[in-house]
Amino acid sequence: MVRSLSNGDAALLVAARGERPFATVDDLWRRANISAASLDHLADADAFRTSLNLARREALWAIKALRDEPLPLFAAAAARAAEVIPEAVEPAVALRAMKEGGEVVEDYGHVGLSLRRHPMSFLRDDLATRRIVPCQALNDTRDGTRLEAAGLVLVQQMPGSAKGVMFITIEDETGIANLVVWPDLFERQRREILGSNMMAVKGYVQCEGDVIHLIAKKVTDLSSLLASLGERDGTFTLPAGRGDEARHAGGGPDSRSARARPRNIYDPHGHIDELKLRSRDFR
Repeated sequence: MVRSLSNGDAALLVAARGERPFATVDDLWRRANISAASLDHLADADAFRTSLNLARREALWAIKALRDEPLPLFAAAAARAAEVIPEAVEPAVALRAMKEGGEVVEDYGHVGLSLRRHPMSFLRDDLATRRIVPCQALNDTRDGTRLEAAGLVLVQQMPGSAKGVMFITIEDETGIANLVVWPDLFERQRREILGSNMMAVKGYVQCEGDVIHLIAKKVTDLSSLLASLGERDGTFTLPAGRGDEARHAGGGPDSRSARARPRNIYDPHGHIDELKLRSRDFR
């Protein structure tokens, strides 16, 4: 699942790991015989945290000491000893820990998902001050109730048989909400509806049996709030669905703010705390 890591390098790594666990990044590099660039991709994806107890930044720092052409004397000594020699071990360096929100951003950017907290959970206090309710609240609300919910845009679709009606699915840390956007609102707020990676929607709840929709009356683009995720801590690509050729808020590296950059352009070391914005993929 690590983006940009070739299948060939992954196979080499797995084969070497089968002989015995890796002791250090240097040990992995020498035994698996894969490039330092591939190790960078693994470190970006936080692959060393569990196996070698190295956080993302610490792993990237360790990889900086490696070269694809080993130093001859160290390489020969390590080959004779069949292990990493002490002279080749870099001294420990204490690096500033990344904020939890930044970790989530990096997870989405390099793997497409995160096992940490949902991006919306970091923004919940801000949303609560605006009286924006979680998506789950729609399930406990009576038909016709007016409220405002917010979430990351998962899918936007406008089926040909819908006569201009757009259906949108948003998601927060509590679940999903299905939105209905009538043609007149779509024409009035086309920019907010098509350009938002995270949106707030005011409307009224429509319950038809087990099916619950939020009929949109006003859409607010909250992408700028989402862009602050990388700077948040403690108390962040979601893949997009296509949707009958409607603009689907997706595809490419994250572009949710003025700092947005194209999907595949990534500086692995220079901007680790920034939200790598893509148009919709949360990468």
